[in-house]
Amino acid sequence: MQSGKDAQLPPVLLVTGVSGSGKTTVGSLLAGQLGWTYAEADAFHPPANIAKMHAGHPLTDADRVPWLDAIGAWIDKTTAEGRPAVVTCSALKRSYRERLRAGRPNVTVIYLDADPDTVRTRLAAREGHFFPAELLASQFRDLEPPAPQEHIEHVRVGLDVTGAQIVQRLLDEHGAAWRAGAGTA
Repeated sequence: MQSGKDAQLPPVLLVTGVSGSGKTTVGSLLAGQLGWTYAEADAFHPPANIAKMHAGHPLTDADRVPWLDAIGAWIDKTTAEGRPAVVTCSALKRSYRERLRAGRPNVTVIYLDADPDTVRTRLAAREGHFFPAELLASQFRDLEPPAPQEHIEHVRVGLDVTGAQIVQRLLDEHGAAWRAGAGTA
């Protein structure tokens, strides 16, 4: 339960997971269904990060700090404007998720938990994205799955489940509360 000041903050849903887990699909569908502002984390990468990944080199923690801070600044801006929002971000490590949630009690993290085979299949079918499938191993190597004390919505992802089905499940379970927090119940 949020306290007085926090209860007035619009909700922000942070959709996380490795590349290819369905963040963009789930995030954009959620935002569309809820009528909320949407942002894709890839848009916040500096050009040097995109070039590095495109060349097949994994990002380091130092590479990710300005990216995470840009996403955090976007969350702060949408919150200050009173707009509920959905944003995607791999947020592979607990420290990244903590950085994005620090001082932001209105942020709910949704973790899309996909196994390597599912992600490999999805990445092979994806066209026009700068993240090459060869970097998949680095994503899973860096991944620190959320611990129970992080209070994160955990969603198992497989090839037999569509993004629309995931979104429907999330809305069935949490939609009323999210809409109420946004003042759109």
